[in-house]
Amino acid sequence: MTPKDFFLYAGAMVTLYWSAGSLIALLFAIFDAVWRDPLNYYYDPYSGGIRFAIASLLVIFPLSLFLFTYIKKETIAEPAKLLLPLRRWLYSLTIFITGLTLTIDVILLINNFLGGELTVKFVSKAVSVIVVAGLVLWYCLLEIRMRPGAAAKIRKEFLCGAPILVVAAIVYGFFVMGSPATIRKIRLDEQRVSELSSIQNQIVYSYWTQKGALPKSLQNLNDRISGFRMPVDPVTAKEYEYKVTGALVFELCADFDAASQNLNNLPAVPKSVPREGPYGPDNWVHGPGHICFERTIDPELYPVRPGKI
Repeated sequence: MTPKDFFLYAGAMVTLYWSAGSLIALLFAIFDAVWRDPLNYYYDPYSGGIRFAIASLLVIFPLSLFLFTYIKKETIAEPAKLLLPLRRWLYSLTIFITGLTLTIDVILLINNFLGGELTVKFVSKAVSVIVVAGLVLWYCLLEIRMRPGAAAKIRKEFLCGAPILVVAAIVYGFFVMGSPATIRKIRLDEQRVSELSSIQNQIVYSYWTQKGALPKSLQNLNDRISGFRMPVDPVTAKEYEYKVTGALVFELCADFDAASQNLNNLPAVPKSVPREGPYGPDNWVHGPGHICFERTIDPELYPVRPGKI
């Protein structure tokens, strides 16, 4: 055994573990996004799990294919390498780790199912774990049984089948997640909502409770001492729209690129969000386009400090 053999096998096994784990993580994230469960209190609006799993597979999986193909060609050219102790140890260790991981994952999946997880999601996750782990076990068992006297060959069923499975998962992941341009729009809209919320807090807590009146314009909120500076739209750099429609009523408006993420399992967001209905006037759910949020100050909830009226 040479240092080259050691690092080839070590690298191949590390990339195999990473690829298999990323594929399972990608499938799990897809199932969680497709079958939304009200029991899951948090949903990642940016599909971070899907993005990282796809990025890992795009880099690590081709490297894993290259390393295993290179190792196989070396064993074909020099069959004596099939007897390397390192080779047998690593394949045996992989079989052990895969079996242990499969057992633990199935236990966790059954535990989640007994805790009320959706049946279709449980079945999909269980099948994905069994398929991915089964393929790894099958390949390792075939390789560990190889002997110099038998004819060695590149296993085309794995060389072709595994990429098809991975590519299909990646393509569907993009379908569920959306394109990078879509994710960018969602993140920009989230930034707009965060800034509108900050402006609203400044209006209510720092201006109304101090002065007992609504500011005439957003520029009245700028405060050099507290350090508050009026934010602007992250794309157009224009000031957000602000309108006073009553003694206690004001509106904040912004131009959004996409519909807000349906984090609370509400009905589909229409292009123009009504002021009444399941969306309500007091949240930041929005559709694409120019959207205004009306806010009414309750003097009992937000009393003006004594001596300010």
